[in-house]
Amino acid sequence: MRKLLIICAGCWLSIAAQTAQAGDPVYPAKTIPAALKEHAHTVKRLDETTVKINDPLDTRVTFHYITTVLDEEGAGDVRLYEYYDKLREIRSISGALYDANGELVKRLKQSDIKDVSAVGDGSLMTDDRMKIHQFYHTVYPYTVEYTVEVRQNHTAWLPQWQPQEGIDCTVEQSKLTVITPQDYALRYRSYLYNGEPVITTDKSTKTYTWEVKQLAALKQEVNPDEFYRRTPGVFLGATDFEIERYKGNMSSWKDFGNFVYKLNEGRDVLPDNIKAKVQELTKGLSSRKEKIDALYKYMQQNTRYISIQLGIGGWQTFDAMSVASKGYGDCKALSNYMMALLKEAGIKSNCVLVKAGEYSHTLREDFPSSQFNHVILCVPDSKDTTWLECTSSIKSAGYLGDFTDDRPVLLVDEKDSKLIRTPFYNINCNQLVRTINAVVDSSGNIDISTRTVRTGLQQDYQHEMIHRLSKEKQLERLREGLDLSSYDITGYHYKEIPGVIPAMEQTLQIKGHNYATVTGKRMFLLPDILNRGGIKLDAEEGRKSEIRFNFAYRDIDTVNITLPPGYRPEAMPAPVTVSGKFGSYSASSIVKGNTIIYIRKIEQQAGVFPATDFPELVKFVGAVYKADRSKIVLVKE
Repeated sequence: MRKLLIICAGCWLSIAAQTAQAGDPVYPAKTIPAALKEHAHTVKRLDETTVKINDPLDTRVTFHYITTVLDEEGAGDVRLYEYYDKLREIRSISGALYDANGELVKRLKQSDIKDVSAVGDGSLMTDDRMKIHQFYHTVYPYTVEYTVEVRQNHTAWLPQWQPQEGIDCTVEQSKLTVITPQDYALRYRSYLYNGEPVITTDKSTKTYTWEVKQLAALKQEVNPDEFYRRTPGVFLGATDFEIERYKGNMSSWKDFGNFVYKLNEGRDVLPDNIKAKVQELTKGLSSRKEKIDALYKYMQQNTRYISIQLGIGGWQTFDAMSVASKGYGDCKALSNYMMALLKEAGIKSNCVLVKAGEYSHTLREDFPSSQFNHVILCVPDSKDTTWLECTSSIKSAGYLGDFTDDRPVLLVDEKDSKLIRTPFYNINCNQLVRTINAVVDSSGNIDISTRTVRTGLQQDYQHEMIHRLSKEKQLERLREGLDLSSYDITGYHYKEIPGVIPAMEQTLQIKGHNYATVTGKRMFLLPDILNRGGIKLDAEEGRKSEIRFNFAYRDIDTVNITLPPGYRPEAMPAPVTVSGKFGSYSASSIVKGNTIIYIRKIEQQAGVFPATDFPELVKFVGAVYKADRSKIVLVKE
């Protein structure tokens, strides 16, 4: 089931996919242990990865795996995707399909392999291509076998070994073998692997072997840690390495950062007309912040992001002159260009390597290696460091968002490259403050008018939406996002409030149909109209993963409900207050004349909590879930 998406694979040993002689069954499904079928969609029967490092410019890797697909949900996981480019050559692909009894159904034909461009919508120039294949078979269970041989002409990154690729993938047997020259300084870091690798030597080589057997499916767990921390795996890294004749060292983050710095040194020279523009834009500006804001805005308005990845171009930036003349660049090029603009204004800044992604907040900090997929810019200062996302044309200067916030990153510097952290947006940054004025009629219909101010990470979604989508698409998203059974949106408006912690103001008008339930002379309605907690957890036995919340936030809702004529409250929900290590919650209602005022406040803390705290989380979200659904009973006089 291995999806060969990792560009860092290479290849050496050729293992024919024709495992069995004619007539011999190959891993019949009936021999799978019952424990490996439980909660699984695919079972890796055999998974062998062999890496042979011949020299810094020649690494060979073979992936050989046999996977049984148990049902339709597992079928997509055995598609083969194999990328190649100037740095990585596919030497061969072979494969076969077997039925439930392990009998050969068909062998892979080379003409069945699709060879397509790997250029995405955001790419202008790349040499990435990929080979794709799938055995389309619908009689379950069945087994597929693939062998892929690749040559990698560098050692800047090496494959990672993670036999389990998802919680519903189980493993009978998996092995990683790494063969290096006798004097080669291989580095490795294992997670949840019991013991050390078996190491053997001969006259000229050293061989490392890791092996696991009988890995059962993982449980579906709420807010788990990142997946690589939940299953056995081994990460490989070079010490001295080479890529396209550029030599470097990864024994420390400083060494790796020095390599990246030298690779891009001297590429921050601006043409004379842009130098003059910098002086024009910053003339008369006294503060450092004003200059950064002016130059960042200029960069945003005069460049656009386009991915350009050709060979070493995945590491080495286009120079600032190219970006100035063409008006586009990738994350490296735009960050380097912004760095050049600031340099001309007398402001020092540094490019920063980051593993970006909303759910990628960790890094193997004790294992210096290429773990990054993005570049941003850091403008250091003793009191107020500024971070810039140079691929965005719409973000405020100094604000990153959840794509790169709160994680270790590598600051690249001429003398002092090091790991630092991007900003953490705390609970005071990420707020939602909403006022709702609602009028209920005697039939249970409701007219709702809201004003909502979201800040920080709470406003990211709306901010992207109004800049990327048409009015019609925005309205579609709004209609999908409200927890009301039947309603019409009669009006909405957004107002941006830029800043280091940006804000978004939203006004919304809604007509809700049959919102309250009318039974005889009584009416039942929920005072928590738009912000009900949406989950109810059951206690998990044997919780294994730590509990991770990357996002701290505070929501405050004030709801003013005007009652229909002739109705008065008969029963009101009791006030609720809950607090603990995961956060706090309160809800209360008061009556003023013919109006009920409902106030709800919830705070969610960010952090990593031990698995043993899960019962407390169940209790907390259960209390919120129940309180949010407590109804007011009205009676007609």
